[in-house]
Amino acid sequence: MNTLPKAETGAWRELISFQVTRRIAQLYGGKHSKAWHTNMVFGDPPADFDPTTLTPEQQVALARTEGLMKKGMGYRLQQSTQPQTLAYAMTDSPVGLLAWIYEKLVAWTDRYNWMDDEVLTWVSIFYFSRTGPVGSFRIYFEAMGNETTPFQAFREGATPEIPLGLSHFPGDLVVVPKSWSRMMGNVVFDSEVHEAGGHFPAYEQPEALAGDLRQMFGQGGSAYGVVSGKSGY
Repeated sequence: MNTLPKAETGAWRELISFQVTRRIAQLYGGKHSKAWHTNMVFGDPPADFDPTTLTPEQQVALARTEGLMKKGMGYRLQQSTQPQTLAYAMTDSPVGLLAWIYEKLVAWTDRYNWMDDEVLTWVSIFYFSRTGPVGSFRIYFEAMGNETTPFQAFREGATPEIPLGLSHFPGDLVVVPKSWSRMMGNVVFDSEVHEAGGHFPAYEQPEALAGDLRQMFGQGGSAYGVVSGKSGY
């Protein structure tokens, strides 16, 4: 069983974990991987998509996603082309790194009330790690060297057939209608859109995310008993 909530510590880790988990489901689904769950929900519009069927809430969500793609990707362009230059500056200036990260903590969460100690803990992890700030920058450079972007990862290869669970949070970076996300695989659990939560739901809304996992894998859930002889009870 593979699940993504353990990878909620940063945007790139979430993207990488999504790709790795989906790849595991493709290669080993049914044998070593029995089911997977993600709160990073992608999707393309179906061939018969009619824009007039969108609800006002869906229209707002798609407009927000489109705005992010147009005006919120500057950090990714910088980190994927000149990571070392950026790393010198951020290593030399902890205040600069604080500003670089704090802007995303605010913009990518759903009205989360950040405390000073929380922000300093997040920034310290990047600053005092063995690699320092360059580690979180250079991974963009390494991954963007090919033609495929992380946002296209869900289109690659065969669609996994093992059970898939989706958790929807209204403040995430990419928010698409459920009819789109159901093209991601064999969706057996599809949560309602939670009342709150952004790009880091395991941190912002841990009970909501854990509740989805309990519903999916718990007794009576759509993925209950996917591991033979291991019911969890």
